[in-house]
Amino acid sequence: MKPLFNESELAACLRRELEQYFRDLDGEPPSAIYEMVLNCMEKPLLEVILDRAGSNQSRAAEWLGINRNTLRKKMQQYGIK
Repeated sequence: MKPLFNESELAACLRRELEQYFRDLDGEPPSAIYEMVLNCMEKPLLEVILDRAGSNQSRAAEWLGINRNTLRKKMQQYGIK
């Protein structure tokens, strides 16, 4: 099965966005970059996987390699129904 994206394309996209983020800061010091990136990436990841899993949380958690309770906590955190 062919992956939907090339890992290097995803990494390149992240690099471009981070470079733009630093340009937009215009010399101001950054803050909480790690959390910002995780929050930006995690919500769409969860949404896509849940959609592909037909909203089956057990299946989605298995595909993600996380516990179903962890998935439910993350869904609540991001307001995903």
